[in-house]
Amino acid sequence: MKSKADAQTWAQQITEHMARTAGIETDPSTISALFTPCTGRNGETAADDRYVLMYSVKSSVPRAQHPDAVRKIRDMLTGEGLTVKGYRESVDGKPDALVDTYHPTSRYSATASTSGTGDRMYLRVTTPCLLPPAEEPSPTSKS
Repeated sequence: MKSKADAQTWAQQITEHMARTAGIETDPSTISALFTPCTGRNGETAADDRYVLMYSVKSSVPRAQHPDAVRKIRDMLTGEGLTVKGYRESVDGKPDALVDTYHPTSRYSATASTSGTGDRMYLRVTTPCLLPPAEEPSPTSKS
């Protein structure tokens, strides 16, 4: 159970930790927090406001440093119990880095990757399906 505000703060803390680990700075103007309803295997959705958060932020990093950045992030994330689902440092001999990880018990994913053709790196956290806490009655409401 987690409020949307708490989930976004938590995801931001993880991406900031990833950036610090890699020695890079994020660009706050590129933050994206997308909340979507949880969808079941057969396309069903619950009526209790369950959601998934896809949180991302970008950073400008010289392209030649992308492999080193994802290496550092990979080592930190695996040290914190995440499992690597995908990893690369280059494509066709050119820096095009990616580390995609998943936490087996908390079921969130964390990704760092080259974004596009320039010097952008993309840091992303995706939560599992989360249930917001029940709203408490306001102090002025009557039962």
